Amino acid sequence: MVDVAIVDYGMGNLRSVEQALRHVSPDANIVVTDDAEVIAQARRVVFPGQGAMPDCMRELDARDLREAVIGAAKTKPFLGICIGLQMLFEHSAEGNVAGLGVLKGEVLRFAGNMQDASGAKLKVPHMGWNQVHHLTDHPLWHGIAQDARFYYVHSYYVKPQDQSLIQAVSDYPQPFVCAVGAANLFAVQFHPEKSQAAGLQLLKNFVQWNP
Repeated sequence: MVDVAIVDYGMGNLRSVEQALRHVSPDANIVVTDDAEVIAQARRVVFPGQGAMPDCMRELDARDLREAVIGAAKTKPFLGICIGLQMLFEHSAEGNVAGLGVLKGEVLRFAGNMQDASGAKLKVPHMGWNQVHHLTDHPLWHGIAQDARFYYVHSYYVKPQDQSLIQAVSDYPQPFVCAVGAANLFAVQFHPEKSQAAGLQLLKNFVQWNP
């Protein structure tokens, strides 16, 4: 039995996710796979990704993985990372494409004229370390300090229709949603696999999570 299946649809730094998961759970059977059957049978699923939303949706469909990912997101412990968060929503402004529609809401681009408190221009993409402010006591936050810093690389952010989905926010410069959760599903905009101790703790929490 596969303990954790990492979805491989040709987009994203899958090896760093795999290595981080192996570090926190060395005895688990962890596989990187583009096989829908393996994803369907795995105990847990991680859905990472990076790149442009239209490319990610195209590659997911080219590998016939859409239904496997939707099924996993609805039935078993499921972790979306970066684009793997954005693809769960209904629509993205990036390329004006439809997402998987697992969650209601949209994906929007940061404004191009943002400034920080001192008036300095903020760059898009939002890249680097930023604080994550928990709005819930979700099990995946266990052992992670409030306002711990995580690593980001993104130009778009999610806007859920259902406010109860929101698990955490970051500021750039206004608050944006950086983590959502519902039942067996949790998804984050930041990269836990690149976020040192806090990111490893989140991945460890996911491997141990039994929603």
